[in-house]
Amino acid sequence: MAKTMDFILPKMGESITEGTILNWLVQEGEAFEEGDILVEVGTDKVDNEVPAPTAGVMTKHLCANGDVVEIGSVIAQFEEADGSSSHVSSSESAISEMPSDKKEQMLKQVQHDKLDASSSESRERLPKKNVGSVSNAFVNQDLFVSPLIDSIARKNHMSYEELARIPATGHEGRLRKSDVVNYINEGRPFQFAQAVNNEPDPTAYRIPQLKLDKGTGTIIKMDRMRSMIADHMVYSKHTSPHVTAYVEADLTDLVNWRNKNKGPFQEKYGERLTFTPLFVDAVARAIEEYPNINASVDGSNIIVKENINVGMATALPSGNLIVPVVKNADQKSLQEIAADVNRMANLARENKLGGDDIKGGTFTISNVGTFGSLMGTPIINQPEVAILATGIIKKRAEVMTKDDVDSIEIRSMMMLSLSFDHRVVDGFLGGSFLKQVALNLEAAPENDY
Repeated sequence: MAKTMDFILPKMGESITEGTILNWLVQEGEAFEEGDILVEVGTDKVDNEVPAPTAGVMTKHLCANGDVVEIGSVIAQFEEADGSSSHVSSSESAISEMPSDKKEQMLKQVQHDKLDASSSESRERLPKKNVGSVSNAFVNQDLFVSPLIDSIARKNHMSYEELARIPATGHEGRLRKSDVVNYINEGRPFQFAQAVNNEPDPTAYRIPQLKLDKGTGTIIKMDRMRSMIADHMVYSKHTSPHVTAYVEADLTDLVNWRNKNKGPFQEKYGERLTFTPLFVDAVARAIEEYPNINASVDGSNIIVKENINVGMATALPSGNLIVPVVKNADQKSLQEIAADVNRMANLARENKLGGDDIKGGTFTISNVGTFGSLMGTPIINQPEVAILATGIIKKRAEVMTKDDVDSIEIRSMMMLSLSFDHRVVDGFLGGSFLKQVALNLEAAPENDY
């Protein structure tokens, strides 16, 4: 007869006392194998994937998504599969009945025993020829490889040296499934990693361990989104050699056209005509001229995207940024682009953007002019290879030449800056694309509304 077991939220760090249930990956009534990820739990430090201690069938969730629960609490119940090893789960079930002062100590020992057993089993399955001495400072030398990670690694022909170089975000430096999946999606930058000698390379650059005076003041802890943004930006600067090109555009005709048409446009289509749809449209048409700017990098391969999906960096009420995406912008009319932009901007202000709204971007625009900035040097939104910043539209005196005669006129000028990945985008492509965007903006639409 199948035995009902308690599934306990394990300890996730010395200073972590509670976690938030983010997502149940195994629903009630579904079967799972030992090592399968049952639930994703968010803490004030990282998100964790909690694996199944044994095979079984999920019978009941005791906590719902969004619930905050204490470490050591029973969060679900499951029926253990016949023939499964139950010494770990039985121990955890017994722990749940212990007095609270003994529960944490015993739970820590159970998790430690499970870690040692699984680690030993996983290392034995790794090819011996792939286990070497790794001395690089950023490599996790005491890598724990779970059976699930081992399976993914074998499927993708990943060596121990390559696994050891993947940044691990799990408990005590453990690799999570999401770590490996993200690494594969990012092009496997350490695919050809080899074992190295323990002797330090005298020519290698090492980050100096400086004890800087960081000062005193109010301490504000990063929220989860800000931490994710920080990691994404640091990764982008580490991965892509950034180069930034600049050009100035005369938007006088476009500004006059918009001022004339924004009222009739809204009356006809019920949509506000801001500058953002005009920027998206100009970028989409420039990508059609220079499609290689609409790409990502996969190892030594360049993936030129089939669709032109233009993201627009948008501020949330919290101050964080998010990038909703206008899908297939090259196939849409100005009114369709405006409808997408207005809808997603309104949802962003209400923190109601859906998952599909922020997926699939192939190129990003950051309108730094909204904040009064003259120009910007944006960081590439990985895995894209370029990002455009549009500055403030500012009136100033310009020397204009017509029929070889110079005159001074008041013109509406804007700076454009393009940051691009110099691994795959050279100066000619980056500069040509940027100039084409400027030309598209300078040529106002011919038709009025």
